[in-house]
Amino acid sequence: MFLHRTPELPTPEEALKGRPEPEFQVPSRHTVLGNPLLGPYPEGLEVADFGLGCFWGAERKFWQTPGVWTTLVGYQGGHTENPAYEEVCSGLTGHTEAVRVVFDPSVVSYTALLKLFWESHDPTQGFRQGNDVGTQYRSAIYTHSPEQAEAAEASRDAYQPVLTRTGHGEITTTILPAETRTFWPAEPYHQQYLDKNPGGYCGIGGTGQACPIGVASADG
Repeated sequence: MFLHRTPELPTPEEALKGRPEPEFQVPSRHTVLGNPLLGPYPEGLEVADFGLGCFWGAERKFWQTPGVWTTLVGYQGGHTENPAYEEVCSGLTGHTEAVRVVFDPSVVSYTALLKLFWESHDPTQGFRQGNDVGTQYRSAIYTHSPEQAEAAEASRDAYQPVLTRTGHGEITTTILPAETRTFWPAEPYHQQYLDKNPGGYCGIGGTGQACPIGVASADG
């Protein structure tokens, strides 16, 4: 039934209840970067959360970026506690597939990560990315400070005219505080999936249009 209905976010009352504890243990370290996946993170690092379609390819985009200390994938922006992948894909949890990026702001700025985010997917597609259809593929930014929120909104406003001039529609990306939107880590096999499966599916792809925001390092 879920494959043929129009994607629609559930209300809190309609969403699956979930469970008080996860049914799995998150791996201790990143398979590429070697650093811990879960916090608390070293002093001076910052956290950014992005949803830009299937999180397998999205995570690889960020772990390949100098200054990124660790990445992990999970589910965010929904209602269900400790959701399972199959539940998220049913559309009945309200979550989107997300990447948590832990980065050193002295090496890579949040603005540079925003530029990578915008250019790595099509933010005008609503509840889909390419052939991947569902509310779990929606574009989203979950911010961890007022400064992040301001930068995210400014980058969206800068990118929209570029997309409009090139025949794309309105940006549908949601920009919301992470504080009240728990990031639930995904199952172990999803973490660094394309490192473990180099030939695995990657549906990530942008519009081909550059986002006109700065990419200078934070101290440069």
